[in-house]
Amino acid sequence: MPRQSLRPKQNPIADPGAQIAVPSKFFEGVDMTEYSNFCLGVIGKKFENLRLLLNAFTHRSYVNEHRKSKFKNNERLEYLGDAVLELAVTEFLYAQYPEEPEGVLTAWRSALVRTESIGAVGGALQMDSILRLSKGEKLNLARSRLQILANTFEAFVGALYLEFGFETSKQFIAENLLSKTETMIQTESWRDPKSILQELAQSKFGVPPTYKVLEESGPDHDKHFTLGAYINGELFGKGSGHSKQSAQQSAAEKAVKKIER
Repeated sequence: MPRQSLRPKQNPIADPGAQIAVPSKFFEGVDMTEYSNFCLGVIGKKFENLRLLLNAFTHRSYVNEHRKSKFKNNERLEYLGDAVLELAVTEFLYAQYPEEPEGVLTAWRSALVRTESIGAVGGALQMDSILRLSKGEKLNLARSRLQILANTFEAFVGALYLEFGFETSKQFIAENLLSKTETMIQTESWRDPKSILQELAQSKFGVPPTYKVLEESGPDHDKHFTLGAYINGELFGKGSGHSKQSAQQSAAEKAVKKIER
């Protein structure tokens, strides 16, 4: 028999020239590298419940297109995150502005949590780069991007709450959303068209505006709404959007312009 060498085998790690194959971190067939990097970047923590993390970034259209997918869409997490977000914002405003009345705090909170605000944060965090969408929804992303990003932001907040608790969720919200509060107050950007129309309608006509859905179209995952803003039964403005809220804002903006002419 050939004599076995007693020389220890070379450790490939000790050899700087050796090529080490580092396997990708897959979970249920999904490469988790981008998701892990995202979480480490925004909260400095690692998710243990990878299914929960993936659900936060799974749009309904993806599940509809992949019927055999083991993952749920992010709508339940969005529902939870919406409540966590509102509590975190309410707590912050209540503590930071003790002299402000309830009406002002409510207006500020509405401005901070509206689709445009949290959608912009989701865009700044590039959440759409790891969002799982159907092929068709990806093509239409520019059209409904803000609403989808807002929903994803809320879903991620819901996932943070379940994985790490309220304090981590609150810290994420504070760093990425509440940090913009002072700028919002100074520029008065919190005075959204609906709030302005409310004041104008009360002062000029003595009644608040009302909103009616004039048209609703599209599949459940890509709804399109057209709403009218009415004062004393008269149509003052029509607006469209991918949510009733955004359509109301658009209708109110046009109504304000009509009244101020």
